[in-house]
Amino acid sequence: MPDFSGLPLVIEPSELLARLDARELILVDLTSAARYSTGHIPGARFVDPKRTQLGQPPAPGLLPAKADLEALFSELGHNPDAVYVVYDDEGGGWAGRFIWLLDVIGHNRYHYLDGGLLAWLDEGLPVSTETPAPVADRVSLTLHDGPTATREYLQSRLGAVDLAIWDARGPLEYSGEKVVAARGGHIPGAVNFEWTAGMDPARSLRIRKDMPQVLERLGITPDKEIITHCQTHHRSGFTYLVAKALGYPRVKGYAGSWGEWGNHPNTPIER
Repeated sequence: MPDFSGLPLVIEPSELLARLDARELILVDLTSAARYSTGHIPGARFVDPKRTQLGQPPAPGLLPAKADLEALFSELGHNPDAVYVVYDDEGGGWAGRFIWLLDVIGHNRYHYLDGGLLAWLDEGLPVSTETPAPVADRVSLTLHDGPTATREYLQSRLGAVDLAIWDARGPLEYSGEKVVAARGGHIPGAVNFEWTAGMDPARSLRIRKDMPQVLERLGITPDKEIITHCQTHHRSGFTYLVAKALGYPRVKGYAGSWGEWGNHPNTPIER
């Protein structure tokens, strides 16, 4: 039976299909309860995307409580030998955020299904309405700070020559014309590249093949520390995923995102 060794972070539907029966696989569906119930990739376990976030204002994108993460990963049957494959139906936002969570818990055996459920369905591959049996074993997790940029850390790094801040929001949010916090605008020095612009609509929302060139033109390069954010670190789940998939060595997600930055009284803002 094929295993997952040697595969890149981003895999194709055919590569997953050949490994659906792998003992170590934990397949995670981050679509919606309604979508999952009408048909999902066989063996996939549904995770409500809301469970990947704290969900409390003013910064709902912050990390959930440790106990809540332990409950979630216990239900998934988490274990040190597991290989996760994650997917959604929106091009990789929620799936990318889940990969960030895996980095936070120190688990680096994972893959993203490029194009997610859309690519799977477009290739005519099988779906199921069966729900895998729940897992009862309780797991204890250790949370790691490395994948996350706090507000304080990001403020301390502003202006550094080896820093690239990737703002995944829409251009009107970036400019401050659209305000969804106490203040509008962007973090000083941030570069705006809206998350869906990194997806290829002609290829079932797979990651664009020319993303290395796109990021090079933006100055988001592998020699820099990449800190990516949006409003709640959902859209920037995709941009975090892209930077990781391209092999960038220093990538952090700013989980507080603009919900925290734009509602804080003492954060610097550009418009």
